Parts: sequence; C-alpha cells; structure tokens
Amino acid sequence: MSKITRRDLLKTMGVVTFAAAAPAGALWTGLAEAANPKYQVKPEKGAKLRVLRWKRFVQGDEEMWLANTKKFTGKTGIEVRVDSEGWEDVRPKAAVAANVGSGPDIIIGWFDDPHQYPDKLHDLTPLANYLGAKYGGWYDICRRYGTRDGKWIALPLGIIGNLLVYRESHAKAAGFDGVPKDLDGFLKLCKALKAKGTPAGLALGHAVGDGNDWVHWLVWTHGGKMVDTKGNVVINSPETVAALEYARELYPTFAPGTLSWQDPHNNKAFLDGQTSMTNNGISIYYAAKNSTDPKLKEMAADIGHAHFPIGRAGKLTEFMQITQAMLFKYSKFPNAAKEYLRFMWEQEQFNPWLEASIGYVSQPLKAYEKNPVWTADPKHTAFRDVAKGLMDNGYAYKLGAASAAVMADYILLDMVAEAASGQQTPKAAAERAQKRAERYYKI
Repeated sequence: MSKITRRDLLKTMGVVTFAAAAPAGALWTGLAEAANPKYQVKPEKGAKLRVLRWKRFVQGDEEMWLANTKKFTGKTGIEVRVDSEGWEDVRPKAAVAANVGSGPDIIIGWFDDPHQYPDKLHDLTPLANYLGAKYGGWYDICRRYGTRDGKWIALPLGIIGNLLVYRESHAKAAGFDGVPKDLDGFLKLCKALKAKGTPAGLALGHAVGDGNDWVHWLVWTHGGKMVDTKGNVVINSPETVAALEYARELYPTFAPGTLSWQDPHNNKAFLDGQTSMTNNGISIYYAAKNSTDPKLKEMAADIGHAHFPIGRAGKLTEFMQITQAMLFKYSKFPNAAKEYLRFMWEQEQFNPWLEASIGYVSQPLKAYEKNPVWTADPKHTAFRDVAKGLMDNGYAYKLGAASAAVMADYILLDMVAEAASGQQTPKAAAERAQKRAERYYKI
C-alpha cells in the first residue's frame, strides 16, 4: 500500500476547500471526477436538453424527478425540458428518433430497445463504470440489458417490480390463505375467486409491462421459450402448448375486458373493485394508501403482494420491465446529457426519488438496497429484491435486435391472448408465433 504523506493530505484538503468555496456546480463535478479520474466530462456552453420518459403511475415519482431536474438546472444553468408519454408510445417514438436522427437528447425507454439501434447511441461505459464502482455494482439483469459487446449503450434506471397484487380478505373468503406457489393451486384460486364474484384479471392487450410480464412467466414456467441457446426459434413446442392450454383454462376466470387491457386498465379495475387479483407494480397499493377516500384506505390494508407460482421449470421464472436511459448521437450536447444522467443517478437525488415513489422502480445499483423505503412499510419489501435472478426477454439466447423486435411486435403476448380467448387453438397460436419470430431471428 502506498504511503500517504502530509503533503498528499494537504493537497487533498486543498481540493476540498477549493470545491467548497467554488459554485455548487463545480463542487459536484469536482467530486465525481475525484472519485473516478477516468470519468471527466465538461458540459457544452449554452447547452439545453430534452428528456422523454414514460408517464408516471406514482405521483411522487414524477414530482421528485422534476424537482431533481430543477435542482440540476439550478446547479449547472443547463435548461432541461422533460416530456412524458404513455408507456406504449415511448418505444415507437424512440425508434423514430433513432431512424430520423432527431428528437429528445435522452429517452428513457424499455427492455432491450437500445439493442435495436446501438449504433445510434452514445457509449456510456465511463459513466456506468463510475456509478457501478461508487454504488456497489450493477445487478446482472441491468448489465445484460444495458451492455452490448462490452460497452454500455444505455443506463438502467431500474426494474419496475411486477408481482401478483391481491385482496387478502377475498382470497380467504375463497378458501385460501394467500397465493398458492404451484400452478394447480393458482388455477383453483382463480376459479374460486370467480365463483365468489371477485375475479382475477391479467392484461392480454398490448400492455408493455403487465401483459408482457405475466405471459413470459407463463411460458417459461411451463418450460417453453422463444429461442434456444443457439438462437433458433423454438416457441412452437409441447411446453409452449401446455402453457397455452393452461391459459385457456385460466382466461374464463378473468374479469371482462382483459383482451383490450393496457397498462393502466388493471390498476383502475382493481381500485374500482372489478378484480381482486392482478399483476402490477407497487402503484396500486400506493394509490390506495395515499387516497383520501376511506374505502380505498381500507383497501390498502387488505392488499397483499406475492410472487408468481412455480411450474415445471422448478424455479421462479419471473420477467419484469426494465427501464433505461438512452443518449442519442444526434444530441448537440452529449456531455451535458451525461452530466444530467450522472446527477440523477447520484445518491443525493436517487434516494429521495426512490422514497417519493415508494420504490415503484427498484434500484439498478446494489447500494440502494439500503434505502429505508424498502422496510418503512412491510408491503414494500417484496419489491426490493426483484432485480435479483430475473430472466431477460432474450432467453435462452442473447439480447439483440431480434429479441427487441420480437418484444416490440408483441409476439408472445399475442400468442397467449389468441389461445386463451379461443381465437386460435394452442397449437395454431404457437405455430403462428413461430413464423412471426422467425422473421426476426435469421441466424
């Protein structure tokens, strides 16, 4: 170990003293660079930024994001305009921006969308390495989604946890203490809830989060998969057909209208009392807990969260939406954009944002597991560790343009919806999904 001399100490103290006397902007930039000399960027003069992100489901998320952005502008003088779009609209807008070479500097999008146009994105490796070193490292799932060929092409914001959300009293009235951990028990619970007039409801429309999340679990837990380890499309398999036959039994237990549900619909149905179990983030509980309506306050105390059951796979096969920031090469102010991202991911901003949104987005960096939001309310804790062990939508091959395109085309979701509703037989639905996916996976 090298010896630290008095001269070295005085030098260090001099840096800190100078930074403290300098403007606030100089302070946070100086500290970041001191922590990792390889990460040094200087914002462009006269920089202005546009950021596009998805519309919030938790009010505190948006409020704190905007407050942190205002704080960034106050420290740097860099004006930042933040726009929000519906979840289903962010992906096509990002694709258009990539293709035409114009649009927001930063787009906070979904899943492996960055892998559709990696050559259009700035390399964020120095920034990602800096943050990873400072905050305990990135979860494996975030690294898989954020990197390509060893480079970070996007900066993961986190995982929007997606668990089963249910009314504990309704499950008990149907004869169950909670959500069964096996597929047979889960189907029996759904049938019993339906018989009691308190049905479940899982989205089968083009819901970016809730729809994609549960249908991937469904196929994977039965042993099915879109592609094998060599990238060959294998969705038309006995395992997939078994999953679709299960979906066909499950669908009649659902509340009406699930074929057209997008991400907001099951929130509304649950809070309106139309359904007693769905899959969602923490937003349903947040809405009930923070409502001024006494009935919703009462509902909040009755809400439980549970993992999906385990099937033939013999392990959890959960899938949840990752959201990550992309910095496009057409940006005139890439350094300013990188500084904005760094600022928003630093603990002084990230921790208050996590708390304000009560953990709606679980952290991408391991150090943030210690945020008190996860233990302040026992109903939050189930969402703290969702990033650990998640499967990605490229399974069992690698993420890339093909996996992103298959996701964007809703192939798996359409397959389950067609079979569950009786529009296609399970075998025919699997065959159609196979042909659609083969257009993208051309090995």
